[in-house]
Parts: sequence; C-alpha cells; structure tokens
Amino acid sequence: MNQAWYSELPEARDEEIRAALDRACARVQRNLPQFTTQYQSACSTDLQYKPIANTDWTNGFWTGEIWLAYEHTQNEQFKNAALIQVRDFERRIAQGIQVDHHDLGFLYSLSCVAGWKLTGDETARRAALMAADKLITRFQEKGEFIQAWGEMGVAENYRLIIDCLLNLPLLYWASETSGDPRYADIAQRHIHTAMNCVVREDYSTIHTFYFDPHSGKPLRGVTHQGNRDGSAWARGQAWGVYGTILSYQYTQDPKILTLFEKISDYYLRHLPQDLVPFWDFDFTDGSSEPRDSSSAAIVICAFLEAARTLDQQKAAYYSRWARQMMKSLLDHYEVKDDSRCNGLLLHGTYNRSTPTNTCRNEGVDECCSWGDYYYMEALTRFLKDWNRYW
Repeated sequence: MNQAWYSELPEARDEEIRAALDRACARVQRNLPQFTTQYQSACSTDLQYKPIANTDWTNGFWTGEIWLAYEHTQNEQFKNAALIQVRDFERRIAQGIQVDHHDLGFLYSLSCVAGWKLTGDETARRAALMAADKLITRFQEKGEFIQAWGEMGVAENYRLIIDCLLNLPLLYWASETSGDPRYADIAQRHIHTAMNCVVREDYSTIHTFYFDPHSGKPLRGVTHQGNRDGSAWARGQAWGVYGTILSYQYTQDPKILTLFEKISDYYLRHLPQDLVPFWDFDFTDGSSEPRDSSSAAIVICAFLEAARTLDQQKAAYYSRWARQMMKSLLDHYEVKDDSRCNGLLLHGTYNRSTPTNTCRNEGVDECCSWGDYYYMEALTRFLKDWNRYW
C-alpha cells in the first residue's frame, strides 16, 4: 500500500462517532421488544435478524450490544434486559445446552463477565466461572490446545481454530477473579501452540490446524471458511490481530506483541482502497466477491486496544488507522434505513462457500451479529477509556 495515499484518507471525528453510537443505541432499544427473551440470529436474512433461542455460539454478541447501550445511555431498560439474558445464560451453562465447543468466551465474556463488571451481579460472575470451567475441559494435553468442535479426541475433530483467541480472555478473567491460575495457564499454553502453527512466514494466518491425537504432533493447516487452504480469510486475520493484542495485555509477553504488529501489518498491506476487506484477502478492488465489514470492526477494536498501551508513536499510528477505517464504516456500511434493516452494520459475510472450503453460503452480504457488536464496541472505545468485557 502506498503510504502517501493512505495517509490522506479522512478520519472519523468524535462528533460523528458519538452520533453514530447514539443511533446504534436507539436501534438496539427498538429491537428490545423482540430480542429480550429471545436473541438475534447469527446473521440477518434479507437484512432482518430473526428471533432464536439461546442455543447458538453467537448469542452473546447481542447481549454485549445491550450492555454497551446501557454504558452509553445509563438507561435502566437496557440493564434490565441484559440481566434477563444473564439469567438465561446461567440456565444454559448449568443445563449444558449447546456448550460442547470452544466459543464459551464469545458467549460468556459479553453477557456475564460484562454484567459482573458493570453491575456486580453475582449470578453473572457464577455463570461466567461455570463457563470457564467448561471451556478448560476442552484442553488437549497432547498438543496443548483447546479443541474447537466435536467429540473430544476424535481425529477429525482434533484441531484448533484461530477464532479461539477471543475465547481466551474468559480464562484470564477467571484466574483473576477466582485466584486459580489453572485457567490462565491453559490460555497461555493454547496461544503458544496456536501462534506456532497458524501464522505463516508472511504473517498471514491459517484458519484451522490439525494435530495427531496420539502424539499431539502438529499435522496440517486447512481452511473451513476461507477461500482456500493457502489464503488469508479476512475475519480469521482479524481474530489474529485482536486475539494477540488481548493476550499481550494479559501476559505482557513481547513475542505476542511482535506477532500483533506483524499480523496487523499483513492485514493493512492487503486492504482495498476503502479499508474494508473482502471476505478473503485473495480478493481486492475490482472483485465482485462480497466484503466482510465485521473484519474491519474487529480490527478497529484491536487497534484502539493497542493504542492504550503502546508508546506514543505507535499509539498514534494505530489510532489513525482506526479512525480511517471507522470513517469508511460510517460513510458506507452503517445501516441508514431502519425500516429496511434491524441491524447496525451492512455488508458482512458469515460463510461464503467455495469449491475448496467446507462451509455453505450463509449471511453473505448481510448484517452479522458479531459485526454489529464490534462496531458498537469500537464506537465506545473512541469515546471513553473503556473497561473491556474481554
């Protein structure tokens, strides 16, 4: 990317950001009657989220939006709605409803850890610790990683995926709040394994990586949602960016910080002109393939997290990128017509099927629940020294 060119791109101003967060909170409030005892589907269909039960890996993103709206407005309606969902999340983990996977951080950091931090609600704390206890049962000593999906130990399931980096903060929090170091130890062992396997020499990332269930030996990296095994899936690269800076904040390991910078550099060097990636970095300007705005929202959050802790020069660098990327989202990706769409951020992609991946088309050029959440988190981060839920 030509540095002179991108340095001239406009940046989102605080007044634009505050107005956008006001609009986002108003949209969340309009959705509460439909989505308090039920949850938004993972992605929209024809730009409309459908109500679902608390059974998906994505349900926590909607609760996270409600908590962010409460933080911004101090409106008790949001707090009351979020606490209703906290109790539902406690029921889910207590009864073991669709929790045999690694996405418990996505579910419980944004619902229950957030609820504990914002209100001191003991149900929220208890449920989040139960979720952390469940998550560490997926740790495989042979290979030293948290198994993503499926029956434990079976060869076709014996793998990690890069998304899990965002589940690790639940474990760091659990060690902090309980005083038990087991959780953080497993988180650190997992990220060490993951970073040794999923980061290529050019600092692009591999989506998922298999291990030998008998020896724990690393076997091969493939994709599940990317364009091909050798490509860089845009959301996976974003998980790498955000996951490394969050793990650095907990561990202060300089090797993890270096990985954050290198993975981020790859991301930035492969962006199209409007700074919002296509769903895979195989595609760029001129392609007819769909974008994934959620990837950009995730990276903005990561860059603003980095700016809190790095030296002044690096903080300014990442802050500028974050404001430029946010300006693009505000101008071209924010939902403008509430009568047409009940989400927040357009042009996301959940799954894009190709001849060489294993997923089916779903949520292509739609709103995605995580995209909406990270968009709101990013807006919040610009306006305050945010006490993260992660």
